Amino acid sequence: MIQVEQTPNPNSLKFLSQKILSRIGTEEFKKSNLKNIKIPFIKEVLNFSGVELILVSDNFLTVKKEKKASWDSLKPMIISHLNDYFEKTEDPILVDVKKEKELDDDETIAKIKDVLDTKIRPAVARDGGDIKFKSFKNGVVKVELQGACSGCPSSIMTLKQGVQNLLKHYVKEVNSVEAI
Repeated sequence: MIQVEQTPNPNSLKFLSQKILSRIGTEEFKKSNLKNIKIPFIKEVLNFSGVELILVSDNFLTVKKEKKASWDSLKPMIISHLNDYFEKTEDPILVDVKKEKELDDDETIAKIKDVLDTKIRPAVARDGGDIKFKSFKNGVVKVELQGACSGCPSSIMTLKQGVQNLLKHYVKEVNSVEAI
C-alpha cells in the first residue's frame, strides 16, 4: 500500500511504501539527465508529463513536479506505477547504482557527516527530501539539497537556521553552510 504525504514544497509529494525501495541509500534522478539513467522504473516515471525530479530512499519516493503540472493527474499515475512494479517483483528499485565516491574522511568531515546523518537527514527525510555532504573547506560546508528540498521556498531558512546552527554547535570548525 502506498501512502502519500505533503511536503513543505508544494511541487513535491512523498510516496511512502511498505516495501523497500532502495538498498543503497538515497539517490536523486532528474529529467534533465534522463539519457544517462539506466533504471527502467525511474525512466518511466521521469517520462510522465510534468515530472521533473525523483528522489528514491529506503522506504519512500519523492516526486517533484513542474509548477504547471497537476497532482490530480500525476498522483494516481505514480501510485499505480509503484503498485504495478511491486506486483511484478519484490526487488527494490535501486539495488546496483554506482555510489558517489567517498570523499577523504578527515576527523572534521567525519564529524560533519555524522551530524548530517544522525540529526539532520532524518528530519529532512520526513519532509520528502535529502541533504548530501559535498565538501568542507575554510570553515564552509557545502551540501546538496535533494527531493522536496530542491527549490523549496523554505529550504534557505532551513539551511541557515537549522542545518548551519546544528553543524556550528556540534562541529566547532564550521562557520557556515551553503547549498550547491
